[in-house]
Amino acid sequence: MTEKVLFTWSGGKDSALALYELRKAGNFRILALLTTVTKDYDRISMHGVRRTLLQQQAESLGYCLEEVPISKSASNEEYEARMRETLQRYVQAGVRLVAFGDVVLEEVRRHREENLSRMGMTAAFPLWGRDTAELARTFIALGFKAVVTCVDSSVLDRGFVGRPFDERFLSELPPGVDPSGENGEFHTFVYDGPIFREGLSCVPGVSVCCDNRFVFCDLIPRS
Repeated sequence: MTEKVLFTWSGGKDSALALYELRKAGNFRILALLTTVTKDYDRISMHGVRRTLLQQQAESLGYCLEEVPISKSASNEEYEARMRETLQRYVQAGVRLVAFGDVVLEEVRRHREENLSRMGMTAAFPLWGRDTAELARTFIALGFKAVVTCVDSSVLDRGFVGRPFDERFLSELPPGVDPSGENGEFHTFVYDGPIFREGLSCVPGVSVCCDNRFVFCDLIPRS
């Protein structure tokens, strides 16, 4: 018997690898990809990727896309209110499980579990506790393709943004930077891999710095 799952999707490598693991398990029915979108920018929140590319991802993966719109200056209260509204619809449809790509941050996991528990839902973490260097190498070895869309310039040189997430990228990371960016050092966008029906076509555009810290690379879809 398969269990209905709502999958939280950031568009990045952890999401892709966690989705890969769920699909491989074979006993889950993924109803939709749940993504927070900053409506003022029409982009994936935190990752800064155009909504057009997010929609192309969902189409290539073969899943419905459930977008949760928030404002650019959204408080935690706004975020959680929008999320509750969305999750409540799935609760009413009989969904009790929400899956995440989190790996190591205990506080984040606990927060997710507590919020879901109030709604009668539970959380699944397919990648939880795995070695982050091993996860990065596995992602690459499986044939996934990703580009770095954002870096925290307080810990990583801005020259890393817009680069492919590959073995060379990993080998050039400075000491102290997590190979999977689990402390927020960088974010990625996945455009191809074993779970995609076909790869997406996009090219790095201009890079911009926000808050004198986070450098984003604008990925441009190619027709």
